[in-house]
Amino acid sequence: MEFLNNLFSGINSYLWGVFVLIPLLCGTGIFYTIKLRFVQVRLFPVALKFLFNNATLFGKRADQSGMSSFQALATAVAAQVGTGNVAGAATAIVAGGPGALFWLWVAAFFGMATIFAEAVLAQTYKATGENNRVVGGPAFYISLGLGPKFKPMAIFFSAVAIITMGCMGSLVQSNTVSQALNHAFDVPLLVSGIGVAILSGLVMFGGMASLASVTEKLVPFMAGLYLIGGSYVLVCHYDQILPAFDLIFTAAFNPEAVGGGALGLTVAKAMQFGVARGLFSNEAGMGTTPHAHAVAKVEHPAEQGLVAIFGVFTTVLIVTFTVLVILVTGVMDFNTTGIELTQKAYNVGLGSIGVQFVAVCLFFFAYSTIIAWYFFSEQNVRYLFHGRGIFLYRVIVCAFLVLGAVTHVNLVWTLSDFFNGIMVIPNVIALVLLHKVVGASLKDFEKKLKKAGID
Repeated sequence: MEFLNNLFSGINSYLWGVFVLIPLLCGTGIFYTIKLRFVQVRLFPVALKFLFNNATLFGKRADQSGMSSFQALATAVAAQVGTGNVAGAATAIVAGGPGALFWLWVAAFFGMATIFAEAVLAQTYKATGENNRVVGGPAFYISLGLGPKFKPMAIFFSAVAIITMGCMGSLVQSNTVSQALNHAFDVPLLVSGIGVAILSGLVMFGGMASLASVTEKLVPFMAGLYLIGGSYVLVCHYDQILPAFDLIFTAAFNPEAVGGGALGLTVAKAMQFGVARGLFSNEAGMGTTPHAHAVAKVEHPAEQGLVAIFGVFTTVLIVTFTVLVILVTGVMDFNTTGIELTQKAYNVGLGSIGVQFVAVCLFFFAYSTIIAWYFFSEQNVRYLFHGRGIFLYRVIVCAFLVLGAVTHVNLVWTLSDFFNGIMVIPNVIALVLLHKVVGASLKDFEKKLKKAGID
């Protein structure tokens, strides 16, 4: 086990390093930002209009034909806002210094253009499966958009997505929840695992309608809860907010000026860990969120593309709050990382309830990721097996949730990072090859906006 863990850790450091996925994902974001003429800036006010015109906690019940635009966004955000936004943010600033947050913002900015393209393609090439069920995602726009000769690439993506999001994702998220609840409330690991499996199973077996109903209420609540808690800490340490931002910008370009030289921190390290964590946390280009945006009921693909931008925006907000709380509470310690550092910060900021607050937020973040990633992986089961085996797959995922709670999953985390990484490659290839479709869709949408007098 130790050998495999070391082997795949080495592969991941290269895969998620400065020579493979970072330039691939950032390059795609920069390409689309230029091609679409900074769509994430130009049409941001329009995107706000579409978001708030559709936003509701009690949207029309989803069915086989899809869900509302806001429900699709909530499902995408449920996947994007995971434990990585709480624990991963702390890991990034320990490994790359506080300046890593600045480079995370940069990655997110370009990621907004990438996720716009993903949502447009998912809408453009969505399909109707068994019982007139709407399905979509990268496997569909790879095979339908690029043609039969690319079908093996679509099959590869689907197979990896099923393993990564449905099985390994369930293991690691369940493990995170069970460990946090055990530490904060002494809940036995097995009890947590069974509880998470039951709560997740209720949504899984309820289908798209249950998923949409849960995510449209859960996502605003859990994001709001975390941001309120973080805001309280920041208000209590208001005099440290400006110094924290000064530290972030200084460390982004001159780590030695903030004592990073002795730790071996460099601008390259800040960029690497900030960009990598940013790409991993907002999932732009990874091919996960298009599964949700594909089933949105909208009049034009570009409409959902604009709404999708807010998924990245939400993750940036939560990661930024996590880092700021760590910095203003003065607990930054290069020997402590991950969730321990975040808990330490909230212990200082909220007192004795800090650990419990983080545990509750982690539960909601992990649970939302579990049900959203299950839905994404189910879309790929439907693609590969045409609707067969869904019941069995749901049972398998629930079993993985119980197993994950009581298993030491270092290797699984490492393998999950690996499979997440290789899932990116076919998706990005399709994004680049289908750029004309995205560009034409935006051009057509802007013509319609102009005709309707919307700006």
